[in-house]
Amino acid sequence: MNTNNTTGFTNTSKMFTKILIANRGEIACRIIKTAQKMGILTVAVYSDADADSLHVQMADEAVYLGPSPSRESYLLVDKVINAAKMTGAQAIHPGYGFLSENADFCRQCSQENITFIGPPVGAIEAMGSKSAAKNIMEAANVPLVPGYHGDDQSESVLKKAADDMGYPVLLKATAGGGGKGMRQVWSAAEFSEGISAAKREAISSFGDDRMLVEKYLTQPRHVEIQVFCDNHGHAVYLFERDCSVQRRHQKVIEEAPAFSMSETLRAKMGESAIQSAQAIGYQGAGTVEFLLDVDGSFYFMEMNTRLQVEHPVTEMISGQDLVEWQLRVAAGEYLPKTQDQLKIKGHAFEARIYAEDPNNDFLPATGNLEFLQTPIESDNVRIDTGVRQGDDVSVFYDPMIAKLIVWDENREKALQRLAKALSEYRINGVTTNIEFLYNLATCKPFVEADIDTGFIEKHNDLIFHANDPILTNELPMAALYLILSQENIAQSSAANSNDPYSPWNSTNAWRLNEAHTQQLTLSFNDVEYPIEVEQKRQGSSANFLITINDNTTGNPPLNCQGSLNGDVLTATIDGYRSQATIAYFNNHLSLYCNRNGQNGVFNFTQVLPDCGDSSADDAHGGLIAPMNGTMVSVLVNAGDKVEKDQPLVIMEAMKMEHTIRAPEHGVIEAVYFAEGEMVDGGAALLSFVCEENQ
Repeated sequence: MNTNNTTGFTNTSKMFTKILIANRGEIACRIIKTAQKMGILTVAVYSDADADSLHVQMADEAVYLGPSPSRESYLLVDKVINAAKMTGAQAIHPGYGFLSENADFCRQCSQENITFIGPPVGAIEAMGSKSAAKNIMEAANVPLVPGYHGDDQSESVLKKAADDMGYPVLLKATAGGGGKGMRQVWSAAEFSEGISAAKREAISSFGDDRMLVEKYLTQPRHVEIQVFCDNHGHAVYLFERDCSVQRRHQKVIEEAPAFSMSETLRAKMGESAIQSAQAIGYQGAGTVEFLLDVDGSFYFMEMNTRLQVEHPVTEMISGQDLVEWQLRVAAGEYLPKTQDQLKIKGHAFEARIYAEDPNNDFLPATGNLEFLQTPIESDNVRIDTGVRQGDDVSVFYDPMIAKLIVWDENREKALQRLAKALSEYRINGVTTNIEFLYNLATCKPFVEADIDTGFIEKHNDLIFHANDPILTNELPMAALYLILSQENIAQSSAANSNDPYSPWNSTNAWRLNEAHTQQLTLSFNDVEYPIEVEQKRQGSSANFLITINDNTTGNPPLNCQGSLNGDVLTATIDGYRSQATIAYFNNHLSLYCNRNGQNGVFNFTQVLPDCGDSSADDAHGGLIAPMNGTMVSVLVNAGDKVEKDQPLVIMEAMKMEHTIRAPEHGVIEAVYFAEGEMVDGGAALLSFVCEENQ
């Protein structure tokens, strides 16, 4: 391993005075922060959808690129380069995604004498094709997963390779990344549909549908090594990240360092990663991704020739600013640290906050961030984001809202910080995955680091509370919170009124010849629970009889007492005392609590009385768009007979495909959208008649 002997930024290379950031959102804001720290001016680029975005506001200058779709704005190489030339930017930072691994873009930057803050063209091209990368790594003696990565792309050849190595297999776009163009295939019967879907997604995302086939390891971990190379032949690795917790091959929670990693294995993987980088003459920040098997064997998957989304966890444990490293290396400086000078300190987690619905197959969500309250940032808690309260989550781009990063001296303490920070994250107006992340991060198998790439599927019921009994403790706690909140509001109103003793400012229990009762309805997972609350005593000793009417007979009333201190509820229910943290906004209540030693979050909606404003569903007999998006493929015509589970249409939103299938055997009466048209979530896509109704 070749390392330099410098101890700091002692070079005389001239640093850039202005850079253009060819990206948007969170990563653009992240790069701007480091540039500002270094005294470097920044230029943002933007589309119609991003005209008022945070990254545009933060930059010193901004240049308009075009309409909202990325193919008409952020992916236009000529416009991005012209923006750099117009503003006098000496370098372009591509961030991740978009043009970050586009060799033609890198080449054109060089032709225009603009520094590309990333690797050279040859390295991008070498790793841009997964199959070519496999060949290079094989020649460099880097261990590989068994698979086919040949030039013959006929379905018969690909299927024979899959048949020969045995199922399950993983289909991967050779030009892919970020989980796009990937499909697990569990049997020969699924191969044709899987390869068609993977190719279609690959064309949409990368303009290239070439595929490779790999043996799918059933219990692997996804461990990646952060490497850095300068332009003087020096290379280091900044340790590893475990990215095993994934859904649809996209990372959810990452951590560094990887759990149960020995120093010997870390060194072997780190040296292999540097070997991979040096095999392609690499420069700048790169990530070498490995599959780590249960026996300690590891296999090269791919190399990402850019800064990774999850780079902050590496920054937190190493104390290094990787964007600053990128800028200094691109300017011709030596690496700031030698391998011996790099040390691991503590443990870090990153949770990706997404606008998506985990209860609906993680479909992306859109809408307005009506309310946004984040945990307080500190040395232990960091939030990388590109949005503010009031911003829209657009259908055109990735639905990431923020990255929540936490650090502490060991894994246990860092995980406690992650749970606390997630419980303090408040978002309203857009469906998010915060509840899912909290339940995942606090469930026993994750706490005990019993993790592989199939973690979410394996523990689905635990994470989603699928097997929970009736919420005998959580429902009364939620009801108690609402009642106590009403009392606090009434007391505040009384204190600020001209007549503090007015009965209109009182919520006491006194009634003439009758009990003081209130009726509430709370919804959990689309099931409504009518609740009756009877107040028995007043003041600090007030207690309540809470009855859950859940269609079972003879539910006895629960004797409840409680107090509120900020957003912390202390409740005693039939003699059992416990605490919960409450987040409440616009009739949505999230209750973070402990059940039988297992932390979890329970989301309730207070169902208000029907005032007659709701309208009947006029899409009866139709299939409804589950999200805002674009119609990618229409696979049927009016009059077609279809079978149950047959694909009918394919939608795409935020870089993700979703297939709408026939719910039963039946006939298509009408199709309402053509390929390429925009579709609003909730719109009827087609009219369908079940066979039994004909």
